[in-house]
Amino acid sequence: MPELPEVETTLRGIEKPLSGAKIECLRIRDSRLRWPIPDDLGARVEGRRIVSLQRRAKYILINLEPGSLIWHLGMSGSMRIVNKSTELRKHDHVDLVLSNEVILRYNDPRRFGCLLWADDALAHPLLRSLGPEPLDAEFNGTYLYKKSRGRRIAIKSFIMDQKVVVGVGNIYASEALFLAGIRPARQASRISLARYDALAVHIKGVLQRAIAQGGTTLRDFSQADGRPGYFEQQLHVYGREKQPCTLCGHAISNKVIGQRASYYCPKCQI
Repeated sequence: MPELPEVETTLRGIEKPLSGAKIECLRIRDSRLRWPIPDDLGARVEGRRIVSLQRRAKYILINLEPGSLIWHLGMSGSMRIVNKSTELRKHDHVDLVLSNEVILRYNDPRRFGCLLWADDALAHPLLRSLGPEPLDAEFNGTYLYKKSRGRRIAIKSFIMDQKVVVGVGNIYASEALFLAGIRPARQASRISLARYDALAVHIKGVLQRAIAQGGTTLRDFSQADGRPGYFEQQLHVYGREKQPCTLCGHAISNKVIGQRASYYCPKCQI
């Protein structure tokens, strides 16, 4: 699944060609996404100008005059910039056709993504209860420590809770916990402020490095120009079960936590 760095990379790839352009039409080949694309969506956006783009959690918001398109890539979705002569690929479900002859093409083999309309995107039910962005200043160790008091869940599940902090998916949660030396199954309320300070720093760091390198190439992800992401080659624990730890050489273990594979080093993480 595309995580926050992949979504941010996608946003940066489409922002320049879309910003300021007028929408010519919305061409829908298959509306059967996670929720059906509204029948009136094409009529709502036709002729409107794109004033800005932003990311909130794993959602891409295309802000118009007025209103917004809320786009989520789901499990396997991707966006790419094409022109009118670009041949269609299998699972190319949606085209946002712009007056500057640019087309934003959405591909989604599993159709778990979504494309919705909102008069006020940040007040939409999907977004209004979300936690802070992990790269914002308000997200820090003190915030995590206070939110964790009384929470008996595993720390990995805690930092993956979108109401606690958005966008820390399975890959980056595993990596940040390894760098902070925290075992993923530890109870969130039993972790000290000092360790939360370190964890917050490593969450920010691992996400920033992944964004700088274009995201993670795992199964379906590619950037808006079709190039793959390159962060996978720097993963310390994720997907490395039984391989030697990059710090101590001990074999990496895998434990299912919250129905997700959780990779860690039994020696370095306590």
